[in-house]
Amino acid sequence: MLTAENLHKSFGNLHVLSGINLHVEESEIVSIVGKSGAGKSTLLQILGTIENADQGKVLIQGEDVLRLNNKAISVFRNKHIGFVFQFHHLLPEFTALENVSIPALIAGESRRTAEKKALELLGFLNLTARKDHKPSALSGGEQQRVAIARALINKPSVVLADEPSGNLDSHASNELHQLILRLREAFNQTFIIVTHNRELADMADRKLIINDGMIQQQNNTTEKSL
Repeated sequence: MLTAENLHKSFGNLHVLSGINLHVEESEIVSIVGKSGAGKSTLLQILGTIENADQGKVLIQGEDVLRLNNKAISVFRNKHIGFVFQFHHLLPEFTALENVSIPALIAGESRRTAEKKALELLGFLNLTARKDHKPSALSGGEQQRVAIARALINKPSVVLADEPSGNLDSHASNELHQLILRLREAFNQTFIIVTHNRELADMADRKLIINDGMIQQQNNTTEKSL
């Protein structure tokens, strides 16, 4: 479903990615771990078309996304890629329902259709009673679930999550980990997760360890647990 080939990225004299190769199957959960500065977030940003690579290609559902022009990339990103960040990035002036609806509205859905989809997702995430609350009235865990609903509303090919539990307490983090598993089972959703959280990393089907801009090790966490 997603393939990265020979990705290189430098910032000045700092070579952050040094030839990353990656293949992710549909409905697979892949975690990416490594020391700070190893290139994890840069890789995620390139896979999400937020950052350009200096060299290499990224194929999502067969589309070479790094070759698309800015307008085409924006359309593709909105349709095929969901993002979840550590600090949620919810718009504070909008309710949970409105925040979740925004990507669907950008994609051209009517407000009625967008809100119907948003309500279904909020219901799945046990947030129906919080739909009219603005982010400041939600707990950290609730805000992150709203952010996940927003990432899912356009039924993306892949959800890219950058430290999704990094701003949560241990209880909310555990709930988030279980939620990701439920979403994969319910929607066949693919996840690529950058994390320092060992439990979240080990929950994945595969754990990739990045060091000095390269994937140094791959662990099949399912086989490891067996």
